[in-house]
Amino acid sequence: MDGAALCEAVAVKQPSDRVPLYSRIYAVIRRIPKGRVSTYGRIAELVGCGARQVGYAMAALPDATAVPWHRVINARGGISIPGGTGITQRLRLESEGVRFSQRGTVDLSARGWPRAGSRGATPSKRLSRPDRSRTG
Repeated sequence: MDGAALCEAVAVKQPSDRVPLYSRIYAVIRRIPKGRVSTYGRIAELVGCGARQVGYAMAALPDATAVPWHRVINARGGISIPGGTGITQRLRLESEGVRFSQRGTVDLSARGWPRAGSRGATPSKRLSRPDRSRTG
């Protein structure tokens, strides 16, 4: 399955009442290939929620999970988890061939999933959030 088809298959533009949010988040994360990473915000765009909700879902995972949580990093390409779990995340990514810069970041243009240029990689803007930048 190419990147565009995968994006179309994974993106949930209209949240479903039948599938709980965390289940949708985990389903998308399971599709991130070895050696690739995605961001909290990117997963949120594909699922149709906020990046913090993705973080909460990740924190709710049990220790012995099959969900490849280590493949989700922050928008700067860095690891957001402090301490030993953050070290574990980096070691798992490095074991999959992901390289970090001296600043501790991953090149998202090379390792990001799905690739930004893929057809269907950018879900339509969500209309459920009101535009709070306007006054009146």
